[in-house]
Amino acid sequence: MTRRMKALACTAPLHDLDARKGMLDWVDAGVYQMAEIALHMIDKVTIAMDFDSGADHERMINKVTPFVAAQAPGRPNTEHARVAGWVLDNLLNVGTVDRGFRRVYGELDEGGTYRRRAFDFKLLVERAGTDGQVYLRATDEAINVLVGALDTDVESAQVAAELKLEHLISSGRLAEAKLAAEQARYRTVQFGETLRGRLDATRRDVRAVDWEREIPELLDSALRHVEARFRAESAILRDITAARDDTEDGEQKRRAAELVDIVGDCIRRHTQLQARLQSAGAVFRAEQDRQQFSGPAKRAAIDLYGQLLTPILEQPVGTAARPLEAYFRAAAGIRPPTATSLPSLVSLLLRPAPERAKVVGEIPEPQLAPSEDSERFSEEHWRMADELLDLPEVGRELSGLLAEAAERDPDLARLVALRAVHAYSPEVGAAVRSGQGRMLVAVATGRTIETEVYGGDELLLTSAEISSETGTAEDGTAAPADDGASQEEVLR
Repeated sequence: MTRRMKALACTAPLHDLDARKGMLDWVDAGVYQMAEIALHMIDKVTIAMDFDSGADHERMINKVTPFVAAQAPGRPNTEHARVAGWVLDNLLNVGTVDRGFRRVYGELDEGGTYRRRAFDFKLLVERAGTDGQVYLRATDEAINVLVGALDTDVESAQVAAELKLEHLISSGRLAEAKLAAEQARYRTVQFGETLRGRLDATRRDVRAVDWEREIPELLDSALRHVEARFRAESAILRDITAARDDTEDGEQKRRAAELVDIVGDCIRRHTQLQARLQSAGAVFRAEQDRQQFSGPAKRAAIDLYGQLLTPILEQPVGTAARPLEAYFRAAAGIRPPTATSLPSLVSLLLRPAPERAKVVGEIPEPQLAPSEDSERFSEEHWRMADELLDLPEVGRELSGLLAEAAERDPDLARLVALRAVHAYSPEVGAAVRSGQGRMLVAVATGRTIETEVYGGDELLLTSAEISSETGTAEDGTAAPADDGASQEEVLR
């Protein structure tokens, strides 16, 4: 009864997929057979596994997408890929803490009392490979779902599967032989996973695995098993190859070629298994040395589920109260944290802000350094420039003014050039508002200046008188100026 209930429990997550597909709001999933897609996904992951790595997420979705598309050929390919990803996430049980499944079953003990037990299992898991990447791996329960068994002795099942395969090949029943060959390959993968799990447990803690008697016997029996499987599979491979080459039937030839690939993959996996078996002793010795000199653990971790919750639930209330009180008293600490309530939150929000002087404190007086005089032109330069640019009756060209200024001082010539550029299209309104009587005006002559220092358009400079007369209205108030003749009438 227990074995049959566990076998049904392993298939329950697959049936749940079809039961919950109607709840998907992003796709009309009625056309998809989710349990078949899940079996196809487990199949692809199992075949892609080896000792060092597993199956890549994206590759598995890409491999299963054509199978999904065959169920709904009229739907877009993006929907097919999303359905395959949804099935993969549910096989991983994404969203739960331990990403595992649990089913409750019952059994009768020796006294005839019916007790309920919990069966925890996983179908697909994520594990890190030797290259640091995260891969998918199928568990023993998932492989048992594929071959329709549970907790079967792996070595005996492997021998039986290959004997069945040899018999089917010799009788020419290649269609049934393909199914037997696939089941034999699943058992090969499962046997390798068993050994890989023992080696991983050794890397975590050498004391958790019995390397004195159990593991040496397991390694010896595994090496004998691999040696026998090599002989059997090589003979099967020769028979299949001969059947493939001798037959005239195209369908038989195709099935024989598929069997050749499957058995060849089994031989490759047994080769990897043999290499791991031969290096297992070196792994144990290296881990023993590493863990022996690494020192004791600084802090022991507590398994709340296994060490506290499960034993407490099996005890009466009176017996369970004392250890629970001791645990929570130690876990809570000396001072329990203050729980935020609505009155305390309101009082915190309505609390007046502290005065800024108490927060900032005294501000020190900064020590300012005197600024350096960075003016390039002196007062004498400005005076000489005013003399050169005082042109009340006649205009002069800029090139002549620059030559005359350069004879006195090169900086004077630069100041004259700057004032001449500033005089081109001057701001007349600003000069009127500031009360200036005259201003410098420059206009382009159409020629250019080409000297060693300066270059550009030739300018004609003159001094214009600014009229301060304004019109008045009849009531004695100032009349507004005419914008259309402002510059020509203001400048004379």
